[in-house]
Amino acid sequence: MERNGLESRTRDQKVGLWIGGISFFFLASFFLAPALVESGTIGELSGRANMLDFHKENEYNFTWTDLNIYSASIYAFGDLNCHNKHERSWTVNGNQMPVCVRDVGIFAGLALGGFIYSRRGVNRWTIRDTFLSILPDDRLQPVYRSNRRTMVFIAVGLICVVPLALDGFTQLLTDRESTAFLRLVTGVPFGFGLGLFFAAAYSARPNKFSGPGQVQLPGNVRFQRPPQEEE
Repeated sequence: MERNGLESRTRDQKVGLWIGGISFFFLASFFLAPALVESGTIGELSGRANMLDFHKENEYNFTWTDLNIYSASIYAFGDLNCHNKHERSWTVNGNQMPVCVRDVGIFAGLALGGFIYSRRGVNRWTIRDTFLSILPDDRLQPVYRSNRRTMVFIAVGLICVVPLALDGFTQLLTDRESTAFLRLVTGVPFGFGLGLFFAAAYSARPNKFSGPGQVQLPGNVRFQRPPQEEE
């Protein structure tokens, strides 16, 4: 019997491994794609997020359509999803990476969140409670007994999001320019929280239980259906 009241957590493991594995594939590819291209092929780029800037001839004399199929696919992904600004990106093998440093941190966090969920997470009916399941049950006992789980869920989310938001918006609203280190370390917790949220969203399945009372929660707390109002 697993600590959520079910016989197995195979689905939870698979969900976490899929999220962690896909995220790690992209993370590794961000380094491999420029390494597999002749040095100096990709110079200093500067594009726009959520737009394709380098799929055809442009002022930078670079089009990812001319690369090998693997590198082209990764640079196309970066072209669509990242601004590709050279001053915010690392260089590998004399080639600018397909995404900026912050996105490297985000995908590192996504992979970490997925893999940690595969080891610790369990389906606990709701996304909120499934998300919190990666924390030790003994630490969560007072949270559940006092019904503060929504507060803790929001607090964890803020811890993951606020550093990135502060770093990003202060650059947007002032003349301040962040550093590669700050972009990396603010991207990791954001990606970590996002990975955990995705894993919880895909794992939380009420239909796996015979009813809310079957869900085992920290502190011997149980879900209860609200009593039906009398007509």
